[in-house]
Amino acid sequence: MDFATIGGLIVTVAAILWTQNHEGGSPTDLLLPGPLVIVIIGTLGVGFMGGTLKDGIGAFKSLKRAFLGKPKDSGATVGVIVSMAERARREGLLALEDAIKEVDDEFLRDGLQTAIDGTDPDELYEILSAQIQAKKAADKQGAKIFGDMGGYAPSVGICGTVISLTVVLANLTDAAALGPLIAGAFVATFWGVASANILYLPLQSRLTRLSAIETAQMELVVEGILAIQAGSNPRSVAKKLESLLPPGTAVPDKKAA
Repeated sequence: MDFATIGGLIVTVAAILWTQNHEGGSPTDLLLPGPLVIVIIGTLGVGFMGGTLKDGIGAFKSLKRAFLGKPKDSGATVGVIVSMAERARREGLLALEDAIKEVDDEFLRDGLQTAIDGTDPDELYEILSAQIQAKKAADKQGAKIFGDMGGYAPSVGICGTVISLTVVLANLTDAAALGPLIAGAFVATFWGVASANILYLPLQSRLTRLSAIETAQMELVVEGILAIQAGSNPRSVAKKLESLLPPGTAVPDKKAA
């Protein structure tokens, strides 16, 4: 579990609540039903309008991944690939059929199985590359919806403020009620700007970053599978894959079973 997103959100909300309290207000002053409904529901509505229903459902399924997802250890993946290369070099590609059952990485496991099945190297590359491109496209659309919502939310909040101000203008004769009404009118603007900048846009960035890390690792896996299929020297495989890792990534000395 990666606590970056949850931790960042907690810190930001805490800063907002502290500021509200420091300025003499109360957190409940911001929890007005009207502004919350128009900003949250309205933003969801226009966000869904920009894509298909499937896109919207997929985006919200990715929320768990955005908050709790943690990229796989690419160094450990390289260790597994190198151990597989050693075994294939020693015993032949078919000897990996039992070993791959213990591989946790589904993309690596399926790719190795495809190679073991005798798929042509060029065709294997095309198959695996197509899977990577499909993932990139799906991840991009999921992140885009949150980015769109981040763009719409401030405007939806302004709409809420305008609605509230019409109520203020209708009660100009009641001087005692003007203060609370005007203050409440700007709560919708606050939630519009706040939800965009502390939720939707950061979620877009988070999902985009996770996708980039995951697809880069998949591309590394493709290089490893093709090297194993070609019968490359395990040391050469290790050096090639390690050169593709982010600086400082540790590669364990893992042997195949």
